[in-house]
Amino acid sequence: MAIAVGLTPQLLPAIVTVSLASGARNLARKQVVVKRLISIEDLGNIEILFTDKTGTLTEGRISFQAAMDVAGGQSDEVFKLGLLCSAGDSSDPAGSGNALDAALLDAGTPPADYRRIDHLAFDHERRLMSTLVETPGGQRLLITKGAPESVLERCRSTSAAAQATLDREFATGARVVAVATKDWQGGGTCSLDDERDLELAGFITFLDAPKAGAAESLEQLKRLQIEVKIVTGDNPVVAQTLCRSLRLDYGETLTGPELDKLSEQELNARLPRTGIFARVSPEQKSRIITAQRSLGKDVGFLGDGVNDAVALRDADVGISVDTGSEVAKDAADIVMLGKDLGILAGGVLEGRRIFSNTMKYVLMGTSSNFGNMFSAAGGSLVLNFLPMTPTQILLNNLLYDTGEMTIPTDRVDAELLERPAQWDIRLIRRFMIFFGPISSIFDFITFAIMYFGFHARGGLFQTAWFTESLATQSLVIFAIRTRRVPFFRSRPGVALTAGTIGSVAVGLVLPYTPLARLFGFAPLPFAFLAILGIMVVVYLALVELGKSFFFGRAPREPLMPIAKWEHPPMLQKIERVASRWSVRYGRRHHDPGG
Repeated sequence: MAIAVGLTPQLLPAIVTVSLASGARNLARKQVVVKRLISIEDLGNIEILFTDKTGTLTEGRISFQAAMDVAGGQSDEVFKLGLLCSAGDSSDPAGSGNALDAALLDAGTPPADYRRIDHLAFDHERRLMSTLVETPGGQRLLITKGAPESVLERCRSTSAAAQATLDREFATGARVVAVATKDWQGGGTCSLDDERDLELAGFITFLDAPKAGAAESLEQLKRLQIEVKIVTGDNPVVAQTLCRSLRLDYGETLTGPELDKLSEQELNARLPRTGIFARVSPEQKSRIITAQRSLGKDVGFLGDGVNDAVALRDADVGISVDTGSEVAKDAADIVMLGKDLGILAGGVLEGRRIFSNTMKYVLMGTSSNFGNMFSAAGGSLVLNFLPMTPTQILLNNLLYDTGEMTIPTDRVDAELLERPAQWDIRLIRRFMIFFGPISSIFDFITFAIMYFGFHARGGLFQTAWFTESLATQSLVIFAIRTRRVPFFRSRPGVALTAGTIGSVAVGLVLPYTPLARLFGFAPLPFAFLAILGIMVVVYLALVELGKSFFFGRAPREPLMPIAKWEHPPMLQKIERVASRWSVRYGRRHHDPGG
């Protein structure tokens, strides 16, 4: 029972909790509010980020630019029609709930001599809205305004001049709204079926300038090996123009109508080379994210609208902003206090730091515990007394875990933050099997020294192994925490250094205190303490050598397990030898039916 307890890294829940709690505090200082603690690690593991462009890549302050006829000339008539077909009024432009309408109402006031009779609200399926008005002369007019593609397909005809004007405005990066009208002969209400046989009146353009610092934030995410993809309801040409201005390599572009024609297999094939998804509906956003996750990628989604709620829940990490809708913030795992990709990059770094420190404990705990408990089980087979009593095993584990509670505060090497990391149980198992027996070598050396050199039995023998196992399994954290040379090229945190050395010091002093009798300890000869010091130095040197064989000699390869881990040739040879041995052993000793 004591061996089973000693083998289990039972401090893992505490290490994770402390890491996540301290990480949430650090993220709060960086304007990132964490709603679900475990999402901090998920944030650090993001490989692909889907985001809208408004407010993240642009300033998010949409301003009216021009109203023009189909030929591109300035038109007050088109401006007036746009004002009449707006949600809200000039007394409260922001109350419209539509950023384009708010910008238009900021620029002008709907004519008072026109009377609104009926209104068809905007939705993401039609991508347009309509208003039925009565002119001062008593005539009635249906005005339709919306995405140019949606409006043009409802018009009777479209001139080449109109298409040329539209293409020119899209190429400048402007957001364009088309306006069309129809003489109304019906009653006092209109329906969706009435939005047809329209006459194109012209276009209204808006400007949303690229955000200062957006290019730098995108470059920072690129250095973190996070691929940014744009999901927008805007025109694809506008999105492409913005991406080019920010030097974002977007690959191919896929629109909502094209997306509907693709099967799941076809969409999966298009995803890796597509960086812009334009004119997509909320349902299509959800489909894109679900498909991307099915390809084995950790996906983050940044959205702030009501219609983003489903996509936020579908992503591995849903990210919203403090100025977003309550529905979006409720669905998100993380809320940023500013809509800035630079803030998000800081959150990703914190998530990776937490994951790295958690993995330090997992790798160290599993390998050290495995080695010590392997030694305990092996020693009990050849000795006529216990090499360490159950009480001593549990005390050893307690002191060891107490010292390692400071791991969450440790420094993390820069190269460990450069790429997303993934849990890799196979790597952890190989690490445990590779490094665990190295500590067992020194355990068995301790057994031999005490048994044959000092003729120790019982309490003295157990005390010697207690101190040796505590020293080796605790101090090895300084080697395992980094792939660099410890202390010289990678300095551990102050708390980790103090906690680890302090726990070892307690273990060394304990046999000379009145508590020694309580745990069955005996004072150790000073000659053994000198030998112990030499063994610890040799052990840590051997672990350093083992690191070069296990991880290979690439100077900047991170210690953390990643999705596509390439095992160095030496480890592959070890695995092949172990495999042949296990097959040979199984044939000789195992029942074929077993």
